[in-house]
Amino acid sequence: MPWALAPALTVFAVLGGVLAVIDARTHRLPDAVLVPGAGAVLLLLVGAAVTVGEPLRAVGVAGGAAGAFLACLAVHLARPDAFGGGDVKLAALCGAVLGWVGPEAVASGIALGFVAGGVAATGALLAGARGASMAFGPYLLIGAWARVLAGP
Repeated sequence: MPWALAPALTVFAVLGGVLAVIDARTHRLPDAVLVPGAGAVLLLLVGAAVTVGEPLRAVGVAGGAAGAFLACLAVHLARPDAFGGGDVKLAALCGAVLGWVGPEAVASGIALGFVAGGVAATGALLAGARGASMAFGPYLLIGAWARVLAGP
């Protein structure tokens, strides 16, 4: 990963950590934190694309955000109880970051988030936590970071 990407990934890491804690505690991803943080990450990603002389990476960022948003919106509309609108917006942010890596990273990173959430839910069920709800945002972030760290 180029050095110019470091500010975007740093803000994404800090924002993700804050959102994961908030979501785990409250089962909410507040727009007051998510929207400005996502805007900052997007601007930094586009700036990094221009800085390294690869402006088409910005198209990948936008496509990743749109693809992840639409995929998770479809799930949200089909099963509103599965996860909320904040998770859909967080998926768009994760998709934008993953879009820097490439389109296959968007699909696999979001899928890894679903797998991580499924493993956690299975563990909770096996431990006897029937009927309990769980925050999905932290698992989306785990999937995104696993894929970002795996590289192209």
